[in-house]
Amino acid sequence: MASKVLVLGASGTVGRPLVRALVAKGVSVKAASRSGAPIEGAEGVRFDFGDPATYGPALEVVDGAYLLAPTGTTDVPGRLLPVVEAAAARGVKIVLQTVMGADADEANPYRRVERAVEASGRPFVILRPNWFADNFHTFWKPGVAVGEIALPAGDGASSFVDARDIADSAVGALTSDRFDGHAFTLTGPQALGYAAAAEVLSSALGRPVAYRAIDDETFVAALVSGGVPEDYARFLATIFEPVRAGHTAPTTGDVETLSGHAPRTLADYARDNAAALSS
Repeated sequence: MASKVLVLGASGTVGRPLVRALVAKGVSVKAASRSGAPIEGAEGVRFDFGDPATYGPALEVVDGAYLLAPTGTTDVPGRLLPVVEAAAARGVKIVLQTVMGADADEANPYRRVERAVEASGRPFVILRPNWFADNFHTFWKPGVAVGEIALPAGDGASSFVDARDIADSAVGALTSDRFDGHAFTLTGPQALGYAAAAEVLSSALGRPVAYRAIDDETFVAALVSGGVPEDYARFLATIFEPVRAGHTAPTTGDVETLSGHAPRTLADYARDNAAALSS
């Protein structure tokens, strides 16, 4: 069990509820962010993937670390591998967040990082979450706001996972050695296509939200017109390929195994985040 934990991305979608849950459990936490400000009652520490000088101070006197790639990068190994190396050199247990299906292809950039963690000689747990339910009030919020979510997902279904369940699973991985050396795929309890997901959102918000399937080029063009770099926009388009192929539809019991409770449904997510979806 880690007695002091470093959480990267502590102000983010998973990081913030993870810090909150660890603090509530009595775990000492260093909440890492670019600003270094305290978060959710935890000690703040400055961390910047682009500044290796921040790695040592962030990892100082911790025995566990929650690592994940920053949003917006297309070079996951370039960002994460130096941090994995620094954590391993300091004898830190690593809990790594990657993505569902990372293990299906050894060339997958997330799999490269997983392999480095597995070879680090340190205790580790790998968490592979499916698509976040929370994407509906972050990345896809502009579409929700106007009542139409346009994505290149086709008719594919996903077992959307609530970020709070990822955080609760990470708490289990960080505060116990029972799961060391294993990888877990984190999903919600059911798979829904985006049209069905839009119906769930409509019910929670009390107004219509629809889904429109678009092709990759239309998706990329929309992102680029909104200021997203083209290389990252094309990367985002590629990650919908597994959705269309049905690879994001399976469900697992891994959230319950790690957290001790059943995963939240998309309806639970929409009800609890109605304000964020509407603002």
